[in-house]
Amino acid sequence: MSGHRVLVVDDEPQILRFLRPALDAAGYEVIEAETGAAAIRDVATKAPDIVILDLGLPDMDGKDVITRLRGWSQIPIIILSARDRESEKIAALDLGADDYIEKPFGIGELTARIRSALRHSLKTDAILETVRSDGLKIDFVHRLVDRDGNNIKLTPKEYDLLAILARHAGKVVTHKTLLTAVWGPAHAEDMQYLRVFIGQLRFKIERDPAVPRIVSTEPGVGYRFLEME
Repeated sequence: MSGHRVLVVDDEPQILRFLRPALDAAGYEVIEAETGAAAIRDVATKAPDIVILDLGLPDMDGKDVITRLRGWSQIPIIILSARDRESEKIAALDLGADDYIEKPFGIGELTARIRSALRHSLKTDAILETVRSDGLKIDFVHRLVDRDGNNIKLTPKEYDLLAILARHAGKVVTHKTLLTAVWGPAHAEDMQYLRVFIGQLRFKIERDPAVPRIVSTEPGVGYRFLEME
């Protein structure tokens, strides 16, 4: 039993009827809210550990809820929405959402994303010194990267790109966020530039660059660092 408290924000009764027993069975305590205003109030007063948020709410857009919450809270937020346009995903992630799942969805995928977001949330409370994935080790203190004990030489930009992804392990990091953080605002739209660097990085860190297990692609949106021992 996880003991974590999950706030589900959705005005569709069928979604709530589906999610509550499924999350209960997974060991989560479920709080429900049907409006954006109620969600913001519940985060402040009921201390949930994570928010599952629909974008189409009756009183405000879910992106506005993200903006208002991020003004004072770093609680993990997973978007759960029928809106499948890439622009909606990117906007929600750039505003501070941690992940995005489209309806219809499987409960197994949702609970896996919840676990990942909660793990990352716990790690941000401590000083992150190392991250590991598929034999790769990133040492943030000394800016070193190795696989199975063998040093991997990265250029400064390759390291910065990998470090940003690894520091947000499990989360989708958008193209714009990566480009702005590593190369500056003037390069925020240079998608092809980013693809080239991701390809170079995968060639150095992946066992099989053609089948990446560390840095996965979120088509049209960005990339995700997959943390594993």
